[in-house]
Amino acid sequence: MEITIWQAIVLGIIEGLTEFLPVSSTGHLTIAEGLMGIPIDDKAVTAYTAVVQMGAIAAVYVYFWKDLVRMVTAWFRGLFNPARRQDFDYRFTWYVIAGSIPIGIVGFFGEDLITGPFRSLWVVAFSLIAWSGVMAFADHAATHQRTEKDLTLRDTLWIGFAQCLALIPGISRSGSTISVGLLRDLDRVTATKLSFYLALPAVTAAGFYQLPEALEGGVGPAPIIVGLVFCFAVAYVAIAWLLKFVSKHSIMIFVYYRVGLGLLLITLLVTGVLEPT
Repeated sequence: MEITIWQAIVLGIIEGLTEFLPVSSTGHLTIAEGLMGIPIDDKAVTAYTAVVQMGAIAAVYVYFWKDLVRMVTAWFRGLFNPARRQDFDYRFTWYVIAGSIPIGIVGFFGEDLITGPFRSLWVVAFSLIAWSGVMAFADHAATHQRTEKDLTLRDTLWIGFAQCLALIPGISRSGSTISVGLLRDLDRVTATKLSFYLALPAVTAAGFYQLPEALEGGVGPAPIIVGLVFCFAVAYVAIAWLLKFVSKHSIMIFVYYRVGLGLLLITLLVTGVLEPT
């Protein structure tokens, strides 16, 4: 499946803008692909969607570079020096590793389902609306009493399992992880930052895993590189904006947006403007 340069630019911008907002980047990419006449059930297109997400992940590596170096350094020190294992960064790195395992397992064994029946705009529409209810409840019920220093392994495992739901287009990886983080009474900034960190292993692995499928399916190197570059640039700005936004505001604006987009998508599907696959 060939993807043109201009299509790669559009998809890269959309992915960069929506990867970390709780509005479902995969859902937005699927809608955009449908509007541009790209067959969304084509395996090469599904693979390209996973590959271009690495641009957003590269933005996380750059934005949090100092924090990540500190965490990894503390982790290696703790591995060889038991006295260092009380360091929060050592424990936090283990939390991120443990929280990333569920989506790796579910993604590997559920690949056929993810690239098959789930690749439908009907799934995107209903997921956008349905998960909005969970997000609204989480935002209402959250106490925000716990900070990053209060994180436990149980927190990250719960959030890691929630991340698996994002394999369904329309639910949103950040939407699922932030919601469960809020339900664990974490403050919004902590829940959001943890969502970023948990994305690193999962999305990086998925991107490299799907890269051969994208290339073999006819998506050339040029659209991949262009998509990654535009995605990285937009995602970097989106990360900074989101962290600032959630420090002062609730996530309800994203709930309203998701419901509106879901209803619009259902209308387009019912009227035949868009085909479900």
